[in-house]
Amino acid sequence: MSEIKNLKPECIWRNFDALTQVPRPSGHLDKVRQFLLDFAKKVGVEAFTDEAGNIVMRKPATPGMENRKTVILQAHMDMVPQKEKDSTHNFETDPIQTYIDGDWVKAKGTTLGADDGLGVAAIMAVMEATDLKHGPVEALITADEETGMYGANGLPAGELEGEILLNLDTEQEGELIIGSAGGVDITATLDYKEAESDKEDIAVRLTVKGLKGGHSGLEIGVGRGNANKMLVRIVREAIADDEACLASWHGGNMRNAIPREAEVVLTLPKDNKADLIELVNDYKETFNEEYKGIENEIDVTVEDVELPATVVPQEIQDNLVDAIYAAHDGVWRYIPSIPGIVETSSNLAIVDIEGGKAAVKILARSSSETKKDELATSLESCFNMAGMKVELSGAYGGWDPNTDSELIKRMRKIYNDLFGEEPTVQVVHAGLECSIILSKYPGLDICSFGPTLLSPHTPNERANWPTTSKFWDLLVKTLEEIPEK
Repeated sequence: MSEIKNLKPECIWRNFDALTQVPRPSGHLDKVRQFLLDFAKKVGVEAFTDEAGNIVMRKPATPGMENRKTVILQAHMDMVPQKEKDSTHNFETDPIQTYIDGDWVKAKGTTLGADDGLGVAAIMAVMEATDLKHGPVEALITADEETGMYGANGLPAGELEGEILLNLDTEQEGELIIGSAGGVDITATLDYKEAESDKEDIAVRLTVKGLKGGHSGLEIGVGRGNANKMLVRIVREAIADDEACLASWHGGNMRNAIPREAEVVLTLPKDNKADLIELVNDYKETFNEEYKGIENEIDVTVEDVELPATVVPQEIQDNLVDAIYAAHDGVWRYIPSIPGIVETSSNLAIVDIEGGKAAVKILARSSSETKKDELATSLESCFNMAGMKVELSGAYGGWDPNTDSELIKRMRKIYNDLFGEEPTVQVVHAGLECSIILSKYPGLDICSFGPTLLSPHTPNERANWPTTSKFWDLLVKTLEEIPEK
């Protein structure tokens, strides 16, 4: 089997291959920072870590290009750590195991990290190249983009010198992105006093699994199932009809990933087990019918477990389940002027209930600040009615499109000249760091672009390697044609 470092363009895939050997899940970035600093030293470019944990590199212009505007190449160093349930991969210590499947590069049982490792690899390729023509180039490789855009939020004003920003974190080749959604994290919590289990009851674990999951911005509009929202339908009915009590709930693990799996432990009278099994089987059939053509086989299982000592008290349980059932998940509204693009959405990402503590975590996104506020308030109201404490955090604004961008006009022409076709210019529902960087450096002219990736934030993440050649050619030619200061 061929190794990915032998793919074309070799300069990108060789660097990406090296990057996959360095653990870099969000929140654990010391190793990748040192890797990038060592790389910069090796290729002879200036590099440092700033106060927010970002890596900044600077490369001077090639001869004759000194009078061009300085370009900032921007990507993020962290990756989303998602894996198959039976995977033993440790994201903090183990390299990503990659392989080639036709036109796609994939990872064995885990996320690939092409989001945004391919952007970082492209920056490395520019920094080491001796055969490119370009003006002054800065690299900004940000920290912890996937968990709250902390690197971008902490970016010091006055640190960057560039006038043009090329964000390399877009996942559809042929698209030039000129705007993106803002977002806010919504966290609802509740502490409760546990109740003793009925010693005559039995306990079962219900699991919903087999879902595709996906990126909660890019793929929220394709109608994929949310494991937490599926499971709550079963749990509510089991409580109402089978005298079930909720002992624990664990579903999802990343705000920006549509949850693929969720499980609960329920207690119930032994005589009601058969009815519960029938209920689960009915819902399994229902889910597969509802999501036919969208999901693959959805599995819902029941297994016996040891009776837990405690359960959630009935009134607390009912309020929690009702709130999870009622909380909006998915598309809230499409952009009225661009009906095919999601404007506002929410992802009911994480539910953790056990041991006297309950937490529900949601990421709401919108390219409209007023609709983002409306959705956040709606969710806050929902969980407030369940007696939960609700906190909003990590808010970032949307990136408003600049339809008069000189950079976009230039890149559209370059793309057409290179490939004989027009690129698509549009906004994207994913959250990009451009809006935050633009708030600190308001004069920047910005475009985001990249090769084609599918199913980021899931173990099925894959990169279409032939599109990286077009991505690289567009980047190289754009650097060559940056205007004078």
